[in-house]
Amino acid sequence: MAMSSNQLEYKPGEDPFIVARGGFYRRWLSMIDDLDELIEIVSRVESTTEDKWVPAWREAGRRHENDGDALATRKEHDEARKKFLLAKTFYAIGRFPGEISPVKASISSDCARAYRKACEHLDPPMEVLGIRCGEQFFRAHFRAPPAECPVPAILVMCGADVFKEDRGWVSEHALDAGMASLVMDAPGTGENPFPWEPGSVKAWVAGVEALMARPEVDSDRIGAFGISRGGYSVMQLAGTVPEKIRAVVAIAGHPFGYRMKDDEMEAVLNARNRRARFRFGPPDGPPSFSRWSADLENEQFDSWALSSLGLVEKITMPVLMINGDEDHLAPIGNIYFMLESGPIGSRTARVYRGAGHCAFEHQKEWAPESFRWLAERLA
Repeated sequence: MAMSSNQLEYKPGEDPFIVARGGFYRRWLSMIDDLDELIEIVSRVESTTEDKWVPAWREAGRRHENDGDALATRKEHDEARKKFLLAKTFYAIGRFPGEISPVKASISSDCARAYRKACEHLDPPMEVLGIRCGEQFFRAHFRAPPAECPVPAILVMCGADVFKEDRGWVSEHALDAGMASLVMDAPGTGENPFPWEPGSVKAWVAGVEALMARPEVDSDRIGAFGISRGGYSVMQLAGTVPEKIRAVVAIAGHPFGYRMKDDEMEAVLNARNRRARFRFGPPDGPPSFSRWSADLENEQFDSWALSSLGLVEKITMPVLMINGDEDHLAPIGNIYFMLESGPIGSRTARVYRGAGHCAFEHQKEWAPESFRWLAERLA
């Protein structure tokens, strides 16, 4: 019997040579059925530099993609889809943290190809929707349930290092709850051309407006759902265009307005600086992540915090916030800060004791419950 994620040791952090709950692979654990295979691949990886990292994950991805091609030829589409999604996930790990070099862009193309194959026989289908925002143009993934009248819809907001191809499962939860969805890359990632800066919220607004324009969608019943950095973005969007967003689910997110205590600041700096040791691009390339300091954290707070942007009191729609109480990247104080403001009863939270960033080890519970909650608020 294959190992399950619940059997893994809990060890939060960003070490790519450790497979653990709350660790580096938390982003993908729910997408991999056989964790023994993941552990075996990790044991063989010699380095995170792309010359060693990418071939290991590409080999795994190609093996599953080839299996999917064979199954598809036999018209075993459900089983083929599982293989293509697994291939996509291994390619996505190889792409981490993004398209920072030609080699990374190449395996990102592999990831997109496998995902397109996985989506070929979806019912209802997935539509690649083109969205224009000013002079820029980007693509997002749209799905809607069959219905006789327009339905509520959810804008799904990705984070810093997980692209829209890794969030297809979210659209399944939306469909199960009778809602349409639009899954978008975050600014600075995937097919979103905008840089990661506070003003990039306009890309999310364009996504909302694209949803509102769809004939399948009730434009008065739009919600938003985001994970990790997407958990921050969904709150920023809600405060920017509160007249267009009726309900919000934020899984983690930082900074909202909570000033970290000294021990929390130390934990965040340690986590980020341990991550900065790993180089995911060319062996002679620059670090993939910058070293961090309290000064930089405070500068980011001043530029990005919802409180700094004057958005906290504008978020008056129902909000559900979820996280683990041992998050090493988005301290749980962010949730408590938001609970202390806004209309009474409008903000609720689920905090998982002993869980790490985004409480991914509890995803099987909070994912479907989040969309049931959204469906109720948008009914």
